[in-house]
Amino acid sequence: MFTAAASSSAGRWRTAFLSLRDEILTTPPPPLPLLLQDLLFSQPHSLLSAVSHLPPHELTSDCLFLLDLVSKANDGPDWIPVSRQTCQLIHGVCARVLLQLNSSSWPLLLHSFACVLEFLLRQPMPSPYSTAYFSRIEPVIQCFETLRRLAAMYHRNSSHLDNIHLVKFLLRIIPLLHQDLLSSYGFSKQDPPTLDQEKKLPEQHSLWDSMALAFDMLGRAFSVSESLFPTDVCQCTLEVLRKVMDVLASKGQLVEDRFMWRFYSCLLDCVHEVLTHIKCPISDHVSSFIAALRMFFCFGLAGPPQFSHSDVVHKDKQLDVKLSTLISGASNNRKNTPYRPPHLRKRDDTNTKQQVSCDWRRPAAHDSGCSDVISSDSDFSDSDCSARDSYLAQSSKVRIAAIVCIQDLCQADSKSFTTQWMTLFPTSDVLKPRKFEVTLMTCLLFDPHLKVRIASASALATMMDGPSSIFLQVAEYKESTKYGSFMPLSNSLGLILMQLHTGILHLIHSDHHGRLLIQLFKILLLLISSTPYSRMPGELLPKVIMSLHARINEGFPLKNDKTGLLVAAVGCLTAAFSTFPPQMKVHNMLLDETSAGFVGCEWNSGVLSTLFRFAEQFSEASTCIEALQVLRAVALSYPTLVPAYWERVSLLVYKILQSAAVEVSPKTWKVSVRESVGYIGDRILTAAIKVLDGCLRAISGFNGTEDLQYDRLMDTPFTSDCIRSIRISSAPSYGIENSQEPSFQAGCEQWSEAIRKHIVLVLHHGSAVVRSTTVTCFAGITSSIFAAFNKQEKDFITSSVIAAALHDKTASVRSAACRAIGVISCFPDTSLSAEIYENFFIAVESNTRDSLTSVRITASWALANVCDSLRYRVDDRSFEGFTTTSQVVDALIECALRLTEDGDKVKSNAVRALGSISKYVNLRFMTSRKSMDQDIFPFPHQHSSNSDHLSCAGDTRWLERTVQALLSCVTTGNVKVQWNVCHALSNLFSNETIKLQNMDWAPSVFSILLLLLRDASNFKIRIQAAAALAVPATPLAYGRSFPDVVKGVGHTLQSMHSDKETTPANFKYKRSLENQLTSTMLHLLSLVSSCHFEALTDFLIRKSSFLEEWLRGLCVTLKEEDNASGSSSTNTLGEKQKKELIYRAIRSLARSLRDGQSSEMALKLQELVAM
Repeated sequence: MFTAAASSSAGRWRTAFLSLRDEILTTPPPPLPLLLQDLLFSQPHSLLSAVSHLPPHELTSDCLFLLDLVSKANDGPDWIPVSRQTCQLIHGVCARVLLQLNSSSWPLLLHSFACVLEFLLRQPMPSPYSTAYFSRIEPVIQCFETLRRLAAMYHRNSSHLDNIHLVKFLLRIIPLLHQDLLSSYGFSKQDPPTLDQEKKLPEQHSLWDSMALAFDMLGRAFSVSESLFPTDVCQCTLEVLRKVMDVLASKGQLVEDRFMWRFYSCLLDCVHEVLTHIKCPISDHVSSFIAALRMFFCFGLAGPPQFSHSDVVHKDKQLDVKLSTLISGASNNRKNTPYRPPHLRKRDDTNTKQQVSCDWRRPAAHDSGCSDVISSDSDFSDSDCSARDSYLAQSSKVRIAAIVCIQDLCQADSKSFTTQWMTLFPTSDVLKPRKFEVTLMTCLLFDPHLKVRIASASALATMMDGPSSIFLQVAEYKESTKYGSFMPLSNSLGLILMQLHTGILHLIHSDHHGRLLIQLFKILLLLISSTPYSRMPGELLPKVIMSLHARINEGFPLKNDKTGLLVAAVGCLTAAFSTFPPQMKVHNMLLDETSAGFVGCEWNSGVLSTLFRFAEQFSEASTCIEALQVLRAVALSYPTLVPAYWERVSLLVYKILQSAAVEVSPKTWKVSVRESVGYIGDRILTAAIKVLDGCLRAISGFNGTEDLQYDRLMDTPFTSDCIRSIRISSAPSYGIENSQEPSFQAGCEQWSEAIRKHIVLVLHHGSAVVRSTTVTCFAGITSSIFAAFNKQEKDFITSSVIAAALHDKTASVRSAACRAIGVISCFPDTSLSAEIYENFFIAVESNTRDSLTSVRITASWALANVCDSLRYRVDDRSFEGFTTTSQVVDALIECALRLTEDGDKVKSNAVRALGSISKYVNLRFMTSRKSMDQDIFPFPHQHSSNSDHLSCAGDTRWLERTVQALLSCVTTGNVKVQWNVCHALSNLFSNETIKLQNMDWAPSVFSILLLLLRDASNFKIRIQAAAALAVPATPLAYGRSFPDVVKGVGHTLQSMHSDKETTPANFKYKRSLENQLTSTMLHLLSLVSSCHFEALTDFLIRKSSFLEEWLRGLCVTLKEEDNASGSSSTNTLGEKQKKELIYRAIRSLARSLRDGQSSEMALKLQELVAM
């Protein structure tokens, strides 16, 4: 029940607002400013004493009524004090009682506040730090404080739309403070307030406090709603933040005083939340943000501002508490802060004294112990913490916030961020302190606080990841003295990479903090993976390897992080030895170590010695596995060195496999122990087998699947120089050796040893991962090694992979077996055995029906290889009398046709299989039509012998079904499928037993190829389509499609010469396409004189000018190449072939034009032959 006093105060409130409502309805109404002053603002304290005795809904209604009234009527100087007093009254009400708001009243409140503040802030701005200026800012602070309290409670159950209203309100008000920001920021820097002035200031007195509140609310709004804001709101928010950051950057140096850090902290936290949650482009703002954020890298490092009053320090603490209360909605009781022991407080005092006398711009690794203490979140919460310590801690948090924003920018738009590398990283003298050109490396190397360095390392790791790894591939190092006034981007990046290597390697040796070292190893791993060492100084990569080796040998004293740090360091070695192309100086470094050999029973001290030592520590599973991975990387990157340490590898792998074989039976172990130990043991076994696999591939000269060069162009003089080499990740790199081919004669001995000593131990291991890895070893055999095996070894390999493919219950093992079958089936030695050939097919065909797509993909790839091995059975009499040969071919066809209806990855292999079958199978019977009249093709057709083809399959309709499947795949398949279709049609055209001119489907096939040649967006498809169109050897083979083929290729050739635009993805294939079109067109022109098509003759006459100009250009180019080549026999042979093709085409075209009554152009063409 209300007391008499409460009833009286509530009555005064109600009387005032009822009188206000009545008076404004009178005619004429009294002046509102005077009315409000008399009724409400003359005795504000008596009104505020009543708010706790009024119902919340009544109080809310009255406050909204007052605010709406003032917001709509404010006009003229009389309304300035009224507006201020309104904000003050509502601020006092909300400080005592929270208003009851809903989805309709919340937007009204925000709109009314916005109108009031807009009116106040549009008034002329007085001088900063004057009494009038503080009167101007006070209502802004009161408004923001009110909304902050209401939002903290109301937004717990509010909708996303209500959050948008708050953001729009802030975006409406913050720009109005922009002029204040410009004036006050410059004023603060030039003429900051004196201590006497500060003592007279209110606790919440400045623009910076109001801006801090605004940005805190804005950041929290984005944090709550995450990525749900509309694009226009996000763009407007970025604009507002960018303009504020531009103000900071425009002054050239940050203002540092005891008030500014709160503003900076809230601003940077807001930027972090916005960049984290928005989903709109930020590329236009990246450079502006970076320019301002860089200025925070050294904030607070010059020391705190001057403190001369204990009461000023006390006031600063009170302001911290009050702002924290506004942000969190509750006051922090100092009694609840964590206790700080006296010895740590004493240590802090000692460290503080040391920091006063030393320069911060020195490497911070030596004092990182004290930094770790200072950077703790609870270090500055004790009551006896000095003002200096507090300021140093708060300033370090500001630096961390700025670095986090840098990281956010990189994650939000990593592509645009790459242009800022020259701003954020040094190009020289990374180990020298920089006071005015601070970079991320400066923070990482010299900042006295550990958390700042860790944040810098995290940001650097983010920058090194993602698109930057591709961006950095253009880097190239040259000495800076070689540059003039302009430095190319590639050279700038080369200098940056050198400085990054220098700084990171320095820190790895000098720092001993586990958290920072983990980040440093992560950065180094990314740096190694992103650096093009072939264009950097040759000693750089060996320096990285030797620095890591030295740090590993030095060890890590921290017990908790020792294993993790060791694994991270060894992992960097894996990346270093995996770089491509391999480096000659690294090869020489390893060669020197292996040449020294053993000393007694121990290997000489070196990288390999250390790796073998860690690999033999089976009890440390993580370290052992990582060391084994490095050994595999060394074997694949530097294969010619493997024979020198093969015995050591063989012994190591045998020890690991033998120890696994004698393990206690799993039945005697507890389930939980078995799961843990067994998993780690399987990982070690798998890593050891991979080392064995890599070494065997290196010794035997494995270069990938043999004789399968499907990505090569037709071997013609114009295309042979455009063949692109294909790098196979599982194949060793032989690029740094001598030009002579390495000898792999000794590889058979190592393979025999591995089969007899290692593989037999784990081929039937209980772990599927171990079995699949073991079977994968067979996919690294070469044909020369396999041919040198004895029959027992050959039978063991073939029977093992067949049994695994047919009978193993694990999909990964069956998939690995299919891959091995696909490799071995390409060996001529095995393809001569019909029994093995059929068993391979049975195993592969069975897996093409597997439910897992991954298995079907590998099985279909093996099927395509099996079909390609048909080439070895052409005219081979050893298969005669083998009754099942025809059935196997039939089954191959049926299996491939069935797979063309699978997914694209399976379909592309199925199409390749059909192409191989179409090339090598002899067509005894074919669906035909009557031969074309001889008057259309007045020349005899010379039939070629069919001795180079296998017997036909039993079902003679296979060819028509194959063509239908290929045409269907063109329309339904992806780019790779379409490319394989073109290649399959090339194989089909090369089968001389197929008379294309008699096939009903031939025109459709040529039309599809011409369509792909003209319209395919992928140049590789167009290249292969052009190559397929050049396969038929005579006009008769093209049939009635010959004129269309000549026209289509001619139009494409002409468009290629006129079209100068090429997408980046196709740029590297443009020359290959031009050369293939040249070769195809020359082939077609050499045939035009052998047939008579009126439409074709008309086309050649119309295009005669273009063709003459194009052929003249070829002749000029050929003459220039002839002059450049000199007496080189190799070049002369290729030039003679080119000259023969060009001149044959010119003569044929001249004869055709002469017959078409275009003798003048025919004479011009004849002149080209005489050039």
